[in-house]
Amino acid sequence: MEEVSKINKAFYERYQRLDDGKEFWEFMMAPLRQSIRINTLKAPLEYVKARLEERYELEPIPWVKEGFFINTRDFGEMIEYALGLVFPQEASSMIPPVVLEPKPGELVLDMAAAPGAKTTQIAQYMENEGCIIANDLKRWRANILIANLNRFGVLNTEVTVKDGTYFSRFENTFDKILLDAPCSSVGMIRKSFKFLRDWSMKKVIRYSNIQKKLIIAAYKALKPGGTLVYSTCTIDPLENEEVVDYLLTKTDAKLGKIKLPLKSTPPVLEFEGRKYSEEVRKCLRIHPQDNNTEAFFVAKIRKP
Repeated sequence: MEEVSKINKAFYERYQRLDDGKEFWEFMMAPLRQSIRINTLKAPLEYVKARLEERYELEPIPWVKEGFFINTRDFGEMIEYALGLVFPQEASSMIPPVVLEPKPGELVLDMAAAPGAKTTQIAQYMENEGCIIANDLKRWRANILIANLNRFGVLNTEVTVKDGTYFSRFENTFDKILLDAPCSSVGMIRKSFKFLRDWSMKKVIRYSNIQKKLIIAAYKALKPGGTLVYSTCTIDPLENEEVVDYLLTKTDAKLGKIKLPLKSTPPVLEFEGRKYSEEVRKCLRIHPQDNNTEAFFVAKIRKP
């Protein structure tokens, strides 16, 4: 805790009000476990798993049948990675596509898609049938996305380079939408302390404003009866519960419960004088100590 305060005092002072347990700070500063997802677009799950088990220790990730913790970080030396058979992907970041439940033949929008881990996971669940529009605001990030789609054998995806709010003009169009929103990346601190050093309240407020515009645009583009999954890799209520509460206030959106075999922390209903809808209890808030992963937040939204 002292180490966190030395690096960024404002960060420590804000989040100790959210969770001041010893475990929270210990896991926040601990190195992240490595994990992979096996890409079944190119080969059967059991075949790739058996190949990997000849050289590595694998531990199943309970909430993703294709996901495994693995005892290596040298993915550059892994032939299966070079062949697009495995995608190094953080375990909690595999949750949003699982909650989205994309099906073959559907029209899916991945609004902030790069570098493409979740896009390739969605394509995997769609068995390369139907269509994914994978969008990113920045061209250089879209190029990385395209490279990953090619390497992982994704055939049903069109890449666009737009501000995500652009898609609000396609009202009632998409069966499913994933908005894995740009955020202050508190969960990424376990990967690099640069996210801790660079964190500021100014960034949290800026991202919260962007996220509110994006979630409204995504909801407009969703078909009645469709599913929108909103996710971030941060724990700040301004970027999570407040954004979902904003959508509930402005639209007729409904929240669905998320039932997965994992531990979570109760969503925040009141923070620093702000109160949020009781419906927000249905969201999934994950702190680092819950499952020894990155922090994450996921909301499953339905359009009546």
